[in-house]
Amino acid sequence: MSLYEHLTKPGPSGFGYGSTAEEVTEGLDLTGKTFLLTGCNSGLGLETLRVLTLRGARVIGTARTEAKAREADAKVTGGEVIPIACELADTPSIYSCIETVKSLGFKLDAMICNAGIMALPKLEKAYGYELQFVTNHIGHFILVNGLLDQLTDDGRVVMLSSEAHKQAPKGGIDFDNLDGSKGYSSFKAYGRSKIANYLFAVELKNRLAATNRTANALHPGVIDTALSRSMNPLVGIFYAVAKPLALKSVPQGAATQVYVATHPSLAGVSGKYFSNCNISRTRRDGTDEATAKRLWTVTEEIVSKLPRT
Repeated sequence: MSLYEHLTKPGPSGFGYGSTAEEVTEGLDLTGKTFLLTGCNSGLGLETLRVLTLRGARVIGTARTEAKAREADAKVTGGEVIPIACELADTPSIYSCIETVKSLGFKLDAMICNAGIMALPKLEKAYGYELQFVTNHIGHFILVNGLLDQLTDDGRVVMLSSEAHKQAPKGGIDFDNLDGSKGYSSFKAYGRSKIANYLFAVELKNRLAATNRTANALHPGVIDTALSRSMNPLVGIFYAVAKPLALKSVPQGAATQVYVATHPSLAGVSGKYFSNCNISRTRRDGTDEATAKRLWTVTEEIVSKLPRT
């Protein structure tokens, strides 16, 4: 078996590395369903938006500005798109988004937390904390918790994590260095934000245990998208060389999040980590429930001090 054949061989779900978002939703009618999608305006978010609306869904699509969300709306056909601004590093913007979504009156079949920033070459901060942690974790923490009551009885929360979670510091979350004052590494900081995304899903799964709602996380694959725009130029050179050899296409990269958000076979499946449209494994401490609970508590404490308006 060639390397390509090995990579693209379907897993237990019937899908795999080479599956696309269109393929994992083939035959699904999402008419009448409503999805919240962050980062809808480019890359995996735009492809997710396209496929969900292709299948008839209503999508509340957020981007850093309403103008960017409207641009995404203009690029897709079918379904319905409601564009809303949500800047995940700006808490008043998040709370404004929450109130706008509530005012629409729609129940959400899934929240797909797709937006993020990656491997900033220099330490940047928001509200005194490292920016990737704020954007990728805290921003989505506020958004999801603010809209949990809007989920349908069997609604799903889908967190985009990454295999880069394995680059997180020892223990997963270095709680004494969330501001980067004790040293900054672009990929360790990104890894921390991505392991935080999964730990959030782990604790949320426990908090939803008495319901039919679910929370899962996933690795979309290594894809050449705008997410890499802030990375070190040397890493960009690697991406350029690797692209024809190993990088997924955007339609392939969007497949796992669309699968986790929509596929009927995953009803009731919660607290899992997916890769290539199949359940996969995280770093050992990525599933540590004590760390997940502590992260939740620490994040609540941080959020309680951040501005709402």
